[in-house]
Amino acid sequence: MQIAELIRIVDIEGRSLAAAAEEAGVDAKVPTCPGWQIRDLLRHQGAVHQWATSYVAEQRKPHGIGHHEVGLDGAELLAWFREGHRRLVDTLTAAPADLDCWAFLPAPSPLAFWARRQAHETTVHRVDAQSALARTVHEEPITAEFAADGIDELLAGFHARERSRVRSDVPRTLRVRATDAGPDAVWTVRITQDPPATERGASGEAECELSGPAVRLYLALWNRLPFPDVSGDPALAAFWREHSGV
Repeated sequence: MQIAELIRIVDIEGRSLAAAAEEAGVDAKVPTCPGWQIRDLLRHQGAVHQWATSYVAEQRKPHGIGHHEVGLDGAELLAWFREGHRRLVDTLTAAPADLDCWAFLPAPSPLAFWARRQAHETTVHRVDAQSALARTVHEEPITAEFAADGIDELLAGFHARERSRVRSDVPRTLRVRATDAGPDAVWTVRITQDPPATERGASGEAECELSGPAVRLYLALWNRLPFPDVSGDPALAAFWREHSGV
């Protein structure tokens, strides 16, 4: 996806998150994040936005910047979140194409990485904020293209890292197929004692296939919805859900 489109998504989703949080109130429970209230969600996502902004704005290369604890609450917390989100969007928009800073997943450029990561981070947590309104999960305005990109980031990016907990002494093969995002929206995930190895396409036999519309599959892989459709060994789907939290 184009960087400008990803930044547009960061903007839209962050504003939607804030609106849902304001409507729900900081005391509201967040069903998709057990144990969290809206205040926890705002503190987490606001800290992530500021963390990302610091790398892009200052072109930082070391990765030792941590998240700061936020003691704000109520209206002040919401205002702080909105200010930080606005600063992130403005910083990404103004960043040069040849931005040189740290990134923790493969990408065409650091700017492409940060725009993509913050777009997906903010979208998933916008879904969390809206879940506190006791409504069904809001899939719109997520598109099939964006959802497929998020699936790819999760499988080929996050779970390729050493910290992935999806490991098995017995090799397993999982297929993930988005049914409405074109013929290339298929991933084969090989699970071993090492971090999962993901390749595009239906390569070889799979013990289990997770399939369905891209948006529902995207949110299911981020543990916000049940899997749309599971064929083959359901134990492998359960194993993924149990161990794949990021």
